Amino acid sequence: MLISTKDDRTTRDTIISCIKSANWIQDRITDVLKEYDLSLQQFNVLRILRGQKGKPANLSTIQKHMIAKMSNTTRLVDKLLLKKLVARNICQQNRRKVEIFITGNGLDLLQELDPIICATEQKLLSMYTPQEIETLNTLLNKIRTH
Repeated sequence: MLISTKDDRTTRDTIISCIKSANWIQDRITDVLKEYDLSLQQFNVLRILRGQKGKPANLSTIQKHMIAKMSNTTRLVDKLLLKKLVARNICQQNRRKVEIFITGNGLDLLQELDPIICATEQKLLSMYTPQEIETLNTLLNKIRTH
């Protein structure tokens, strides 16, 4: 029989707190994006494509950079195509390869959203000093890279 120790409970409480905090932050950002008819995953795809600086991306490149690795990238791109925020072309050198680009509409939307998302992120962490934010970021990165 396993006996739970205080350290076990502290570890479990910390993990639960991290998950709850991540969900809370995600919910706040999702609320902002709802006004623009975007999901957080669609927003992430647009930012990934903008980061390509005009170069095309394929589905595996987008998937590799997604925050939520379980996202259905094909479905996300299809929804963004319908909104005319991305374009999809067949690669001329390899007809089996699909190239995905952000459109001018997609770039315009991100430009409009950038200051709104930035203000939301700053508000979410406004109770922390810059040093505390740096420490928190270091500790959270340490969890993922351990």
